[in-house]
Amino acid sequence: MIEGVLIDDEGNTLYAPIGETGIKSVAPSKWKIWLSATGLVALMVMVSLQGWIIDDVVDDIKKELGIYERVPVWERSEWPYLTSYSNGYVMEFGQYDILETENEWNSTHHFVEFQLPLSEGGSAPNGLVSLAVWLPDVPEGVSVPIIAEFGPYFDEVSVETPSIEVPGTWLGQMIIDQLLPHGYGFAQVSVMGTGRSNHCMDLMGNAEQLGVDAAVTWLGTQDWSNGKVAMIGKSYDGSTPWQAATFGNEHLATIVPISGLIGVMELMWKNGSSEARAAIMHNGVYGSYGIDGDDGDLGNMCPDYIIGPGTGISAYIWGSEFAGTYWEERYF
Repeated sequence: MIEGVLIDDEGNTLYAPIGETGIKSVAPSKWKIWLSATGLVALMVMVSLQGWIIDDVVDDIKKELGIYERVPVWERSEWPYLTSYSNGYVMEFGQYDILETENEWNSTHHFVEFQLPLSEGGSAPNGLVSLAVWLPDVPEGVSVPIIAEFGPYFDEVSVETPSIEVPGTWLGQMIIDQLLPHGYGFAQVSVMGTGRSNHCMDLMGNAEQLGVDAAVTWLGTQDWSNGKVAMIGKSYDGSTPWQAATFGNEHLATIVPISGLIGVMELMWKNGSSEARAAIMHNGVYGSYGIDGDDGDLGNMCPDYIIGPGTGISAYIWGSEFAGTYWEERYF
């Protein structure tokens, strides 16, 4: 064994016995520091590996059970595509519960009154829009923006849909489950002549447009509203947002129309040719929504029940409206 002299980086002299294989020992303080650092690094590596392994196992279990909530966006392509759910999920849970009401769906029903021109016939001048509202349980004094869906399918005997106080399975329930907890209110609104809204179903005509605008104003002026209303929907319910936009209502903050119309004629007439259904769709099918055998049928009758089918038939024959402004009134 040969005694050697070891000098550290700071110039301190360290004595250590040196054998054939090199240094046998170092100063105790340096040795402890080295061991501690090595142990810490090893521990961090083990924890990281354990976390990755556990995460992978948990992900595999979730995939088998079909638990897909809040999967990070960039990982979704690695998961099987499921079609068994009715809707997707937002990325984060909201902090608010739904505000409970007297019914089992936690909604409240309201009628919005507005003036209809006497020329509209039917229930004019006393227009009445039926709607239901769901709200988050926010602190007292806090107002919220409202997301609303307007359409002919709520509370409608003709298509066997439930009361408007029940969330629609096609959109409403998803919004209530996913967006209301983030501080948004939600409303379902029956257009004129459908559900409990009075007057006639004039297929996106002047009465319907006025009713839509009146409901937007009402939703934007309640104590629980912050004055901002957004409209969303698809198909017919995706056409009502375009109607609302034509008024320039100060409470209409944005619209999300999905496969909606910008005009009724544009749906069924292209380059002078019409679909076979065109002659009967105008107040023929949708007009039946207002005639359901109750006491309100007389109030649902209006000139558009004659003008609509007549215009459809004439356009089917001549390629355009024979007289009047039926199409012009329904172009947004």
